[in-house]
Amino acid sequence: MTSDFEAQLRAVSLRVTRPRLAVLAALRDHPHVDTDTVIDLVRAELSVSHQAIYDVLRALTDAGLVRRIQPAGATARYECRVGDNHHHVVCRTCGAIADVDCAVGYSPCLTASDDHGFVVDEAEVVYWGTCPDCATERTSQSAPSSEGSR
Repeated sequence: MTSDFEAQLRAVSLRVTRPRLAVLAALRDHPHVDTDTVIDLVRAELSVSHQAIYDVLRALTDAGLVRRIQPAGATARYECRVGDNHHHVVCRTCGAIADVDCAVGYSPCLTASDDHGFVVDEAEVVYWGTCPDCATERTSQSAPSSEGSR
């Protein structure tokens, strides 16, 4: 897999460095993580400064190898899944994020009711709700205790 990352870096004219490879691997294995988590994951493998990770994330994002997402009210998150116009679902309770594929073929999410003359090439849709874990926890907390009915 490292050779895939090396090829991706070279394809966008970025030098292949250990920090860049480590960040790409961290995001491949842990999509939708924030900067602090990326730093922790990379520093478990390499001795590298916080600023170096920030610089790598910026370079990878600018080159289109990494996508930065920032749902309203949340910290920025990063992922390696780029170029496919997918969307996200975010838990209002715990902040968990999951990918949601966009429609294939005709993409209704790219057809604005009024594009104001813009040539639309991407749409960002964020679905908000409650993840299964939080929904289960909420249900179990609101259920009456069976001990109280004895």
